[in-house]
Amino acid sequence: IPGTEVRIAEDGEIKVKGPHVFMGYYKNQEATDETLVDGFLLTGDLGEFDDDGYLKITGRKKDIIITAGGKNIAPKNIESAIKDIDIVSQAVVIGDRRKFLSALITIAKDDDAVVAFAKEHGLDVDSLHAAPVLREHLQKAIDEQVNPQFARVEHVRKFEILPRDFTIADQELTPTLKIKRKFVNENWADTIESMYA
Repeated sequence: IPGTEVRIAEDGEIKVKGPHVFMGYYKNQEATDETLVDGFLLTGDLGEFDDDGYLKITGRKKDIIITAGGKNIAPKNIESAIKDIDIVSQAVVIGDRRKFLSALITIAKDDDAVVAFAKEHGLDVDSLHAAPVLREHLQKAIDEQVNPQFARVEHVRKFEILPRDFTIADQELTPTLKIKRKFVNENWADTIESMYA
């Protein structure tokens, strides 16, 4: 946009400055000081410039995972890579204040690839999530397809396959089907803790 200056902060957050950026919150200097720094609006989005100078949004700052070792990790790209596995419906990467990353993975029981996988292995779709052959399939895909795309600290070391997909009714998804991490963490707290026991 003409007249707009865009920068990437040290932590990867996109900052914008220009005549279209608001001057601050009405009668709320504290909120203004958190949002506007040196005339730049802190957008809350993470991003990077590609080789051609285009801005690429890579995630949301509030979704950043800070590991026990102090590494900042944006989970969105890792989750997308897991969802690229043929039978995966949803994936949520866990690891805030933890020693390693783990993931909660769901399969959609009505998905053609899931139905075909169950049929191929002589399994019932409803109990497929607990089948060792599914775990082996996903472990191989994570080891060979997902983890090689990322730095070692971003590797998914453990995962659990949930017995159901995430739902709007359980408050795990927004109406536009985006993951609500807070509720996923609350609803599956015992499962998450079991991966770190």
